[in-house]
Amino acid sequence: MSESALIIREIQSKDDPKIAQTIRDVLIEMGVPKVGTAYEDVSLDHMTETYNHPRMKYFVVEDGSKIVGGAGIAPLANYEGNICELQKMYFLPEARGRGAGTQMMQYCLSFAKESGFEKCYLETMPYMDDARKLYTKVGFEFIDKPMGDTGHYSCNVWMLKDLKD
Repeated sequence: MSESALIIREIQSKDDPKIAQTIRDVLIEMGVPKVGTAYEDVSLDHMTETYNHPRMKYFVVEDGSKIVGGAGIAPLANYEGNICELQKMYFLPEARGRGAGTQMMQYCLSFAKESGFEKCYLETMPYMDDARKLYTKVGFEFIDKPMGDTGHYSCNVWMLKDLKD
């Protein structure tokens, strides 16, 4: 584990190949199916371009010069309503246990509120225990069925958080 401080910042075009590899490495580590998940998203290789739109932002976690994680906010796809989605939140092992998840949630949820979203939705997997604990800790609640249509049909845990204080 590095002794340097983790830095969370907005993604830059130079980060695109690094964050794509980081996300794919974590998905492989977790045994996530390659179909019906973020692994096969075309946007994964073009994250800066993907999130360069109103009410969308992607943040990366940097440890020295290495990208060790990231997460983003975007309007929920194929959904009528003012709900955003927490997207592509993954961290390499060296970023875990260092507060990156909690800090990232603060960045993402603050941006979601500033952007005027009323609620934040996410999809995850049942065996991603640490992620689900973090989501619950910051106020996400389990819901019975998916919202919108993200294309991630292999994700079968759905959560929602009210952003109004």
